[in-house]
Amino acid sequence: MASSAAATASPAVPVIRTDNAGITQLMLNDPDKYNTLSREVIDDMLTHLDNVAADESVRVVVIAARGKAFCSGHNLKQMHANHDRAYYEALLTDCSRMMQSIVALPQPVIARVQGIATAAGCQLVASCDLAIAAASAAFATNGINNGLFCATPAVAVSRTVARKHALEMLLTGDFVDAARAADIGLVNHVVPDDELDAAIDALAGKLAGQSQYALRLGKASFNRQLHEPLDRAYRGAASDLVCNLLADDGVEGVTAFLEKRKPRWQND
Repeated sequence: MASSAAATASPAVPVIRTDNAGITQLMLNDPDKYNTLSREVIDDMLTHLDNVAADESVRVVVIAARGKAFCSGHNLKQMHANHDRAYYEALLTDCSRMMQSIVALPQPVIARVQGIATAAGCQLVASCDLAIAAASAAFATNGINNGLFCATPAVAVSRTVARKHALEMLLTGDFVDAARAADIGLVNHVVPDDELDAAIDALAGKLAGQSQYALRLGKASFNRQLHEPLDRAYRGAASDLVCNLLADDGVEGVTAFLEKRKPRWQND
């Protein structure tokens, strides 16, 4: 019989990184626990995100998960075993930093969602720039059912879906299926389960083929202007567009359009 320690041990590699043609996949690797965000997973993901942010060869990031579930949120068993304010504060601070690191990555980030994405797992989906879900996927911020309001997931979810949709998920704890998740803007597309990998490959491949200068500038510009007053947002966006027009890829893109040919980006 396995010991209690062995039964609760985290995988040797909490997050697996693979790289292929400029596309980096970060895969949650704890399928037996439905890929909960344990202390070890959060720490490993933070390390990977820091490395990816500094890696100019990475054009697109895909966050995926092994097994039947995408992510079932925080590891409540681990948290219960460390019932201490300092532990909780450190854990949630680092998890919030992980989510913010995804938003701040210079590269676009795609969530590949199968199975359930609950509580902080739903937060993880909402923190990604884009998301494609299998038809059988389901989403919830269901901490309320355990007497815990999903306060930190609410930050990401409320910035992704409209207020009333977010509050309905947060206050009821009810699951929404993949089709409903697409309707409210939590995911971009829903595909049959057996077409999920192909859909992810197609989207990631399309993004990887774009001007990396324009993608990185565009993601940063989009995120910045969301939180600015209208006049400041337009001033900043105009400045970004001027920089884009004067950059090598901007000149090449306009020239290629006028010459009716395919552009050759600096990153090609």
